[in-house]
Amino acid sequence: MSVLSVALSAAAGALVGAAARPMVFARSVPAPASWRTNCPHCGGAVIARRPLPLLPVSGRCPTCAERIGPPALAAEVTAAAAFAAAALGGASGWLAAAQYWLAACGIALALIDLAVQRLPDVLTLPACAGTLLLLTGAALAGEPGSLGRAAAAAGALTTVFLLLALVAGLGLGDVKLAPAVGALLGWSSWTNVWWGTAAGFLVGAVCAVALLAAGRNRRSQIAFGPFMIVGALAVSLATG
Repeated sequence: MSVLSVALSAAAGALVGAAARPMVFARSVPAPASWRTNCPHCGGAVIARRPLPLLPVSGRCPTCAERIGPPALAAEVTAAAAFAAAALGGASGWLAAAQYWLAACGIALALIDLAVQRLPDVLTLPACAGTLLLLTGAALAGEPGSLGRAAAAAGALTTVFLLLALVAGLGLGDVKLAPAVGALLGWSSWTNVWWGTAAGFLVGAVCAVALLAAGRNRRSQIAFGPFMIVGALAVSLATG
């Protein structure tokens, strides 16, 4: 993988992060609200009605300068890093497209989950549908992997996460994200499904312990979506 390809992927990721910023702001609202367009501090319109709304990368309201949405450059830098990692992973064709797609959806989902512990359907459903569609393209193109195993892994992981939601309080948003994670991991092998899922839980557990050590209330909710996405992409990119 050339330095130029990685740099171009990182630049594309930064643009994706900038485009995701309005979505993150709009959907980072507590239940039962579903979205917002105005600044929560001054009430001024933040997302204008235009084909491609953009927010300042400073993460501050253009009217009152109060913090809104992700911190300055957080979405852009995170997306750039994720896309650069995908390029370094070396996958090509439809599988690479599926990795980039989950990364693009995952950036917005992770930032929203970190802000309000929610994974909105408006992003989880396209993440799942897009991943499965791109893997179908990979199967039709004859790329190494198994679409049947990807579909089976998506179903199996969703079932496991649904049981965890019923008995352990896992969020339903995590259940709705599970098909995308399972499909991407299952495309390559069942071993990937195991390690990708385990990586998400392991990183989540480490972060939870660190937060508790830093004085966070043990009853506080911890967003699990970002760890699901990180674990899945890390294993997929390492073996893709």
